[in-house]
Amino acid sequence: MKRRFLIVGVAGAAAAALAYAHSFKRGGIEIGHPYARATATGQPTGGAYLTLTNKGPADRLLSVSANVGERVELHSMTMEGDVMRMRQVDTIDLAAGKTVELKPGGLHIMLLGLKAPLNAGDTFPMTLTFEKAGTIEVVVNVEAVQAAPMKHDMKH
Repeated sequence: MKRRFLIVGVAGAAAAALAYAHSFKRGGIEIGHPYARATATGQPTGGAYLTLTNKGPADRLLSVSANVGERVELHSMTMEGDVMRMRQVDTIDLAAGKTVELKPGGLHIMLLGLKAPLNAGDTFPMTLTFEKAGTIEVVVNVEAVQAAPMKHDMKH
């Protein structure tokens, strides 16, 4: 009997993981696992992330829109010494046969002027517009922010 519960538990966990691993396709562009980080009440901005795999000719992500905020922008983030620099970018190039990951600490989507907090477990639609592939609406999963691993310096 215990083995049956274990199998059901493992199957349930696998189903939950697959619910978050979702993808979309438009032309030769595959959009993998669009997600946003949950935000706190009153937080005016949020971030959205995804993977773009181009299996067709070179293309370019021109814009992103979502109704969760006043506006949406494409951004890059870099570290210059100890200073984090975030800048809006006009487009994101997608070379043929390449993958571009929009992730925390790199290229990402900024959700500005949030109308309400983004709560873990929620979803919202987001529209991506590509130069050649056209427009596609994806579903963004809102996920809890994962705590960063703590670093300990054991030298005394």
